Amino acid sequence: MTQAECETLRLSRDSGHELHIERHGRRGGVPTVILHGGPGAGLVRSALNTLDPERHDVVLFDQRGCGKSTPLASLEANTTAHLISDLEAIRELMGFERWFVIGGSWGSTLALAYAQACPERVSALRLHGIFLAGAQDVDWWFHGVRHVFPDHWEVFAGHVSPEERDDLPAAYFRRLTSEEPGVAERAAWHLRNFSARTQTFEPDEAHIANLLSSPEKYLPVARLFTAYCLNRAFLPEGALLAGVDRIRHIPAEIVQARYDMTTPVRSAWELHKAWPEAGFQIVTLSNHTSTPEMVAALRDATTRLADQISEVPHD
Repeated sequence: MTQAECETLRLSRDSGHELHIERHGRRGGVPTVILHGGPGAGLVRSALNTLDPERHDVVLFDQRGCGKSTPLASLEANTTAHLISDLEAIRELMGFERWFVIGGSWGSTLALAYAQACPERVSALRLHGIFLAGAQDVDWWFHGVRHVFPDHWEVFAGHVSPEERDDLPAAYFRRLTSEEPGVAERAAWHLRNFSARTQTFEPDEAHIANLLSSPEKYLPVARLFTAYCLNRAFLPEGALLAGVDRIRHIPAEIVQARYDMTTPVRSAWELHKAWPEAGFQIVTLSNHTSTPEMVAALRDATTRLADQISEVPHD
């Protein structure tokens, strides 16, 4: 699939938000939406490599405040509930009765929250890099990962004063929302640098340089990610595990990298234990990024689910 085969749309929402939407694949194929990570990372077209474009009618979109959606990096009217509402508006715009929902990292959080809010609109779920947005998930990212990457964590934590380091989400949020010139941009640079250096087995310096090449690339994800972490994705503690009964009947696959230091395997395991009906796979030689092993596992999971839902008659 090439960019030339992509249909682009704009959708106006509340509070001045306007969403950038792309439609790929085969019209009339399995209705599918891919939810990007972050929050704030923006859509990633390489996610299309994990499915068959001749079989799926695929929607990608930039969530509120990121990518080509506007206003950029806005926190106004930007919560999980707003994003769920956006998903319903996009589904209706596309004319889909139900769709196959795919999400990794933060995308897995939003996919679970959306499916639990609108289970009748979800034909299947494919999740990876599970992030449950609870206190332990947030604490791991901001504090726990120092046990694996103490060198990168010291640079990250060193950007704030020693008195603030016990609560890095709050310390960074203060800076990321500062109106003082340069303060938000410097904090965003440090947060994005830390994130990029802890996602892979070895840092990809060219990729990191690109991510950090301009504030437009690193400020939205830093600000939105920190706001959502500080507010635990605007969900009650433990809500996504507690809500599994609402989606237990939905065909699902959970794929998790063994050496993912951003969204560690613990959360995927907890979801698997709460939801044994869902398929579950640990990919050993993989991390938070799209290694060949992970792409292959995700593609296989997508095929299994597409086969399964194509055999189930819908009312």
